[in-house]
Amino acid sequence: MEWSDSGIVLSARRHGETSSLVMLLTKQHGRHAGLVRGGQGRRARGLYQAGNRVSAVWRARLEEHLGNYVCELVHAAAAGLLDDALRLAALSSACSVVEAALPERHPYTNIYGEFLSLAEDIENGAAWTESYARFELTLLAELGFGLDLSACAVSGETTDLIYVSPRSGRAVSAEAGTQWRKKLLPLPAFLLRPEPAEPPPAEELRAALNLTGWFLSGHVFAGAKLPPARERFLERLALRG
Repeated sequence: MEWSDSGIVLSARRHGETSSLVMLLTKQHGRHAGLVRGGQGRRARGLYQAGNRVSAVWRARLEEHLGNYVCELVHAAAAGLLDDALRLAALSSACSVVEAALPERHPYTNIYGEFLSLAEDIENGAAWTESYARFELTLLAELGFGLDLSACAVSGETTDLIYVSPRSGRAVSAEAGTQWRKKLLPLPAFLLRPEPAEPPPAEELRAALNLTGWFLSGHVFAGAKLPPARERFLERLALRG
């Protein structure tokens, strides 16, 4: 069988002497692996960098087989970020989180579209760090673990929301959370804005990624550690201040 689709390279790992096992996030076929013959060649290694957009053709004798990819480069996102280590780390982090979180061969067209928007923001946007945090919130929601930040879980109030319950994922107001504040997660104010506007303060950004990281680790990854690429991204953020 055979299909064609647009895709984003999530990873490429050596397979044998000359081939690569490539994982793509495709628009219609979800997270999907395939073997690239000659993937260790110089040209192919540049093509299959995490974050690059490709046009892919997948072929296999049977649907359940690993199959083979033949891809053409559409946009070399990774190469354009070589001079900005922080943005490159963010792109690698997003790729690794998506690869680890999504079940294979299940289409998530909304996540695919959101990933494209995030990649464009990482390359060119001023508020790309906020876009990254919002992307992880979207990923949680698409996987059935969305946070409810619309009103206080205790009082129903919609103002002065500054906490999130680590158990329910619902917002909590300052007044209602007073006695439990040591057990609650901080809710950064910028996540309550309707859309990205400007780069959030470093402290708020770290709080946002700690928030999404808590629910990714606890629910999506069942208590396992987050991908190393995401940890490296957070380390670079800390160095940037």
